[in-house]
Amino acid sequence: MGGSVGLKGTDGIDTLRKAIQLGATPTAPRRAVEALRELSPLRDSIELVTYPHDMGEEECKECGFNPVVIGYVERGKTSAADTKRAAEEMLLREVDLLLFTGGDGTARNIHEAVGQRLPVIGVPAGVKIHSSVFAINPRTAGQLAIAYLRGEVRLREAEVMDVDEEAFRQDRVSARLHGYLKIPYDAQLVQSVKVGSALDEDESMQAIAWEIVESMRDECLYIIGPGTTAKAVMKALHLEYTLLGVDVVQKKRLIVKDANEARLLELIEDGEAKIIVSVIGGQGYVFGRGNQQISSRVIRKVGKDNIVIVATESKMAALKGMPLLVDTGDREVDEMLKGYCRVVTGYRRSAVYRIA
Repeated sequence: MGGSVGLKGTDGIDTLRKAIQLGATPTAPRRAVEALRELSPLRDSIELVTYPHDMGEEECKECGFNPVVIGYVERGKTSAADTKRAAEEMLLREVDLLLFTGGDGTARNIHEAVGQRLPVIGVPAGVKIHSSVFAINPRTAGQLAIAYLRGEVRLREAEVMDVDEEAFRQDRVSARLHGYLKIPYDAQLVQSVKVGSALDEDESMQAIAWEIVESMRDECLYIIGPGTTAKAVMKALHLEYTLLGVDVVQKKRLIVKDANEARLLELIEDGEAKIIVSVIGGQGYVFGRGNQQISSRVIRKVGKDNIVIVATESKMAALKGMPLLVDTGDREVDEMLKGYCRVVTGYRRSAVYRIA
């Protein structure tokens, strides 16, 4: 609610107090009411669950609903912790859809509380609304909720972005990707990520890392090649790593740091293994440049189907249509690797590309 008094948001209790001192009034209640009024056609067929007082109860009653009120908050003194707790309790109650009102900071709180375990729709009411989890406006949020509850739209992942408010107040936009929420999707009702907040290279690598980490299985050994894109996986796992070396992970734990070919061959002797390897920017090499530890013998043992190639979309675009390349020193293995392959380019995103 700090936008009207020039504070560019109210993340943090001190900033919130300052906004109130400057005469700011909350916009969320009014916008929540706008969204809830759209749900009127379903008033007799849905059950609304809400937190007390100004965290939803008052707005629901204003719109003629008789909500189930859970939890406890002190009127007028709610915080991010209350938002998270409310979302967690909604999840435990197995609600079908979580409707929240706020901005990017609130979306981030919701993400931290429920992740992708619960479908959500954001009713835009904050200063910072860079995330794509929000409807275009409060009315379309309500319309989207109805469409989802009637089974007319499907779910998809949407980015949760947040801007550094201090930087924002200094006229610097520093948006960061915090994760993804599941939202009902209709292109006409949901906003896109703000153009000025397009994922930069670091955020793209982080998105790739989440895709890889989510797919990891405990019984499988993961050979993580060198380079910043592949090592984003190690960062996502909060593990030590060698930027220019090869690290090995199993059960999301570091097994070997800076492994050589001999050690890799020992590790993959029994059991399943996968190789996570990044494309060298500008050149397009997948094997044979800077990752010789992952030798032709290692590749042959692991198998083509267990090789996961990762690259950001900008890196792939920079190749300008040139094919990917391999130079393992073993012609037979090179020939085995040639053909079309899948390249992971983001979270739930991939492209089909040719290795020549």
